[in-house]
Amino acid sequence: MSQDPNRGAGKALSQEELDELVASTDAGGRSPAGSVGILITVVALAWSLFQLWIASPIPYMLGFGVFGATEARAFHLGFAMFLAFMAFPAARTPFQMGLGIVVPLFLSILFWVGSGGSAWWSLLIGAAVIVCVVLGSPRDRVPPWEWALALIGASSALYIYFAYDGIANRVGAPITQDLVVGVIGLLLLLEATRRSLGPALMIVATVFLAYTFLGPYMPQLIAHSSKSLGVVMNHQWITTQGVFGIALGVSTSFVFLFVLFGSLLDKAGAGNYFIQVAFSLMGHMRGGPAKAAVVSSAMTGLISGSSIANVVTTGTFTIPLMKKVGFTSEKAGAVEVASSVNGQIMPPVMGAAAFLMVEYVGIPYFDVVKHAFLPAVISYIALVYIVHLEAMKQGMEGLPRAYTPKPIVQRLIGMAFIIAAICALSFAVYYGMGWIRTVFPDTAGWILFALLTAVYVGLVYIASKEEIPTLDKEGEGVQTLPLPGPTIRSGLHYILPVVVLVWALMVDRLSPGLSAFYAAAYMIFIVLTQRPLMAMFRNQSRYGEAARRGVIDLVDGLVTGARNMIGIGIATATAGIIVGAVSQTGVGSALADVVEVLSGGNILAILFLTAILSLILGMGLPTTANYIVVSALLAPVIVTLGEQNGLIVPLIAVHLFVFYFGIMADVTPPVGLASFAAAAVSGGDPIKTGAVAFFYSLRTAALPFLFIFNTQLLLIDVGWIQGIFVFVIATIAMLLFAAATQGWFLAKNRIHETLALLLIAFTLFRPGFWMDMVYPPYEAVPPAQIEEAAETTPPGERLRLRIAGVNEIGEPLEFTALLALPEGETGAERLEAAGIIFRQDGESLIIDDVAFDSTAQEAGLDWDQEVLRVLQPLPQPSKYLMFIPALLLLALVVWMQRGRASAATRTRKAAA
Repeated sequence: MSQDPNRGAGKALSQEELDELVASTDAGGRSPAGSVGILITVVALAWSLFQLWIASPIPYMLGFGVFGATEARAFHLGFAMFLAFMAFPAARTPFQMGLGIVVPLFLSILFWVGSGGSAWWSLLIGAAVIVCVVLGSPRDRVPPWEWALALIGASSALYIYFAYDGIANRVGAPITQDLVVGVIGLLLLLEATRRSLGPALMIVATVFLAYTFLGPYMPQLIAHSSKSLGVVMNHQWITTQGVFGIALGVSTSFVFLFVLFGSLLDKAGAGNYFIQVAFSLMGHMRGGPAKAAVVSSAMTGLISGSSIANVVTTGTFTIPLMKKVGFTSEKAGAVEVASSVNGQIMPPVMGAAAFLMVEYVGIPYFDVVKHAFLPAVISYIALVYIVHLEAMKQGMEGLPRAYTPKPIVQRLIGMAFIIAAICALSFAVYYGMGWIRTVFPDTAGWILFALLTAVYVGLVYIASKEEIPTLDKEGEGVQTLPLPGPTIRSGLHYILPVVVLVWALMVDRLSPGLSAFYAAAYMIFIVLTQRPLMAMFRNQSRYGEAARRGVIDLVDGLVTGARNMIGIGIATATAGIIVGAVSQTGVGSALADVVEVLSGGNILAILFLTAILSLILGMGLPTTANYIVVSALLAPVIVTLGEQNGLIVPLIAVHLFVFYFGIMADVTPPVGLASFAAAAVSGGDPIKTGAVAFFYSLRTAALPFLFIFNTQLLLIDVGWIQGIFVFVIATIAMLLFAAATQGWFLAKNRIHETLALLLIAFTLFRPGFWMDMVYPPYEAVPPAQIEEAAETTPPGERLRLRIAGVNEIGEPLEFTALLALPEGETGAERLEAAGIIFRQDGESLIIDDVAFDSTAQEAGLDWDQEVLRVLQPLPQPSKYLMFIPALLLLALVVWMQRGRASAATRTRKAAA
């Protein structure tokens, strides 16, 4: 990022400085006064209104203002480019300026050479960009050359819209005008990337562009044929293979609306409400403010997709209170970082990368949420437990309560009643909506809106009788915690738009874009009406003033949402350069060879390489761009090499693996930006804060490795009962892992106890690892006996076939295929029903034919492949029997630590 990361080291920043830090990171640090500032606001407002328009069904109802996917992407990038140059001043550090000069110079020369010397104008374009960088960029005004960059950058993106028909008629044959616009667009996009996101993504994209042109001069392993300027510009700018590809499309269709929804929810007051609820419920516990920070950050993740904004928003409340109960500055900041960063993995509203998974993996968003749910919840539960262990180590207490709590039995009965009431209400709503839609098919939408509005008015009436408490940001004025009941009642209406979103996504299964539109539209209704309704219910006469403030909140929310999208829009467009280069050069298959050589073909080594690459790239790339780059490069490699090693890894597991480590990069020193933001709030050392936060985040780093080898954690092929069982066991295992890594369980761990806890946690996560050693799950049989193996394979089991064949470019490869066998009387019938026919060629068993759309084709089998080995499933005892020795060992650890824990408690009481 463009800000100086050391500015917060050693002292806490003021609220104004923190607001400036978030603005310069997410929304742009330049807000000039006067007409220029008004123009920036108007353009940001227009962007939000445009996105709401194209997402709504209104254009299709009116037959007016309908935009195609590519046309909408052009406007999306046009808005982002204009606002990037207007809102983000160019950094003045020598490195940043040097990069702003070297990259345009290098690329303009490369473009000129790639054209065979005919594109002399590319040198002039590069020189013009360099002059604008050298002239500088003040923070308080927009000079003429910045206006030029903003307008020309936006025009180069909108060219795709205005020249759409002409481009469609000359597909693959760009004219000089196309090339000029493409060169201008790429150079200005990279400059906008440098300003809004920092140097890392600009450097990576430049390297891939250079690789596209310089393929013949690369090492033999990654060399490719030469690409001309026309071919590259057509691929990168004129078609939807590069900049205007899938990533920018997801930003246009999905991400903007979710960011806008979060911005409106925050402007309505939901952010403060979530924090107060978390404190009222958990603040009294051991280390209560830290536990409340974890829960409030999880809820705030619904609002903010930015780790830094999440840290600053909740951290200004939580960090001072954590310090008050005994946490050091670094540990208080680290707790906030670890919880805020994980907000992006918390369903149902995840980070932008989750919406990219919908396109890249090819599954509905509902399935992405389902697969991501358990790891996210387990991660947060483990973080609460880590905080609890820290509090136990130091004998901390919670904040005092202003009320006498009810007996525990009475509280449990009350909780059970509330849960039962919520379940009953959920069933009533679900079946009631189904009945309304059946009986009133034409007017069901209006009836449901009226009922929802009636509920909303009722909840606002309840809220009007309460006051949302405001915690003192310095942590000095808070002596007691707010009452849970009044605090919860003071903002229940904020939950309604979230319910609308979740219902549309999970029950009605609408697209993420349409679901976010309905949620944002209802959020607009709430922002406009909640203040007048509150005034009416409180018998206040200032209805006009309340309505005016509601309009101001709405405009602020729309403008803030658009400004928060600048970096994401630019990042997805620039990441498209990298994806385009990968698809144009075929470097993906070459990279598979490189990774296989480096890892020795070991799948665990491949995963470690991927994790390290994600962390390194994430030092300067935002999570979304990091995910796009690493998934484009390494996700197919992991799947392919996994198959070659006999491990069938689902594609969603690989993409979530990359996603998790992309998020971890916001924590990791020395560049973890969220850690620097937390240190700016706490006044602690940012490097130490990052190191402690990384240590707390080891549970998040362990989860991706676990769900690669145990896909039940992702609820793949798991029913409800088994899913609950997996959740309970995995949670216990993660808590034990946290206890081992924190060095404290019931008492301070000894080395052998830590090792025992790690062994128990691993066994609970992967009981099959040990069972497979005792009872092999497969028996190798000669390929010639495949029919006998198929006949004796139990229904529901799969044959594992080791296959030799060739890849797409004719190179030999080996992989493992899982063949599901339908019912049949004989093995031959079952194989034929699976769509596969064999022939014997001497001693070799060759696949003679594979039926189209058969289970054999789904397994990756094809004609002329050779079956090297057949692995037949063997009956095996339940892998869960391995829990018995694990739990016995856990009981031994508990027995050893209980005595020491009791002695420590007696000592503390005696000292008190």
